Amino acid sequence: MTPGRFDPVGIIEVLNRHGVDHVIIGGFAAAAQGSSLSTGDVDVMPERSPENLARLSEALTELDARIRVAEAPEGLRFSHSGDSLRGIALLNLTTRHGDLDLVMDPAGGTPYGELASRALTIHVHGVKMTIAGLDDIIDSKAAANRPKDREAVRVLQELRAQLARNGLDDPEPRRPDPPAGSEGR
Repeated sequence: MTPGRFDPVGIIEVLNRHGVDHVIIGGFAAAAQGSSLSTGDVDVMPERSPENLARLSEALTELDARIRVAEAPEGLRFSHSGDSLRGIALLNLTTRHGDLDLVMDPAGGTPYGELASRALTIHVHGVKMTIAGLDDIIDSKAAANRPKDREAVRVLQELRAQLARNGLDDPEPRRPDPPAGSEGR
């Protein structure tokens, strides 16, 4: 594993390949919508069904995920399964593609289903990403209320106002991809 390498697309590609249902939240999702805030990790809220958490555990194994601690730049190895992930609220990890935070209960308490229903789907370098809407990111950061989150709320509210001035404030909710071969119908 190479500490300091940040490849969020690589992280999400592995989650997708394993069929992990998730929504990207936090700074990376905000940056994908035009935020100037920088981030060094990907925050992901996975759906918490036993089957999905089992797929998440498989993806974490492929990512060589380790618990992120300052004292060990390579991270600490840990044993995990779908069952063990069910009881975790937050897990800060380092992977072969950079840092990944699993946020089971984001600040503000928005349930996964609600967050996913308002999420947006984008493609980055051919990888499908489901990202939280800007309003949900703002609400979560406001609920967290840490100094860095208060600054992020200010920046994100300015971004939302700028998007509104440009007529881009009405993002459409996530739609499923059309079935193969249905283009042009």
